[in-house]
Amino acid sequence: MAQRTVVVASASGLHARPAKLFVQAAARLGVPVTVRLGEKTVPAKSMLGVLSLGAVHGTEVTLEADGPGAEEALDSLVALLARDLDSDLDTEEALDA
Repeated sequence: MAQRTVVVASASGLHARPAKLFVQAAARLGVPVTVRLGEKTVPAKSMLGVLSLGAVHGTEVTLEADGPGAEEALDSLVALLARDLDSDLDTEEALDA
């Protein structure tokens, strides 16, 4: 199982717009990914699950994936979480490209 740890860079944490962008990106990957914060683990493609983590700015979360493409999937999601998605006005357009 592939695993990565990343610090949430968005000013609002994984809430509202950053959570939406993260969940959309995770859903498009075609690889099952989970997000863990402490003892709680949720599917990365679940908006309610991701929001329920309560990950604020500076929180360290762990992403896990298994199967073909897992490493690449985690690399792309880590890169996304490492950016301040609140201040990046072109994030949605960049994700669609």
